[in-house]
Amino acid sequence: MFFIFWGGEPVITKDFRINEEIRVREVRVVDSDGNQLGILSSRDALRLAEEKQLDLVEISPAAKPPVCKIMDFGKYKYEQSKREKEAKKKQKIISVKEVKLRPNIEDHDFEVKAKNATRFLKEGDKVKATIIFRGREIVHTQLGQKLLKRLAENVQDISLVERQPKLEGKNMIMILSPKQDI
Repeated sequence: MFFIFWGGEPVITKDFRINEEIRVREVRVVDSDGNQLGILSSRDALRLAEEKQLDLVEISPAAKPPVCKIMDFGKYKYEQSKREKEAKKKQKIISVKEVKLRPNIEDHDFEVKAKNATRFLKEGDKVKATIIFRGREIVHTQLGQKLLKRLAENVQDISLVERQPKLEGKNMIMILSPKQDI
């Protein structure tokens, strides 16, 4: 692991110095089982690693003296990448889907929008319900409030209101998130 100083702050990179890349005189050596072998010259530590047909890897360059471990570096890198892939698989990416409505929407159109919102919530996505006011419709914001409340009641069994209806410019926005126990 290297420490690169960026604007006075140390930044840790995932690169390791191995074998001949270790340029210090003395290193603290740990064997592959985790037992400390003590402080050795880097040549002796490298010779010890080669006898065991393993690599000498600098795992803590900031320590005095730096700590090196005798291990199979190829196997270590493979296991790291495998762990990272597993962690990536377990991540759930939540995206925000939008449902746009108008204050004077017809009942059938509203049902279609509510059905879409239900589908998005069941898929695990958040839903941003937006009511777009045009022209003088902005005077009747209570219609938008009523419509968003109706939508929230329609999907209340599978969602929670994350953000209450709020007017932003000429749009009224409400955010619904899926319930966790679905």
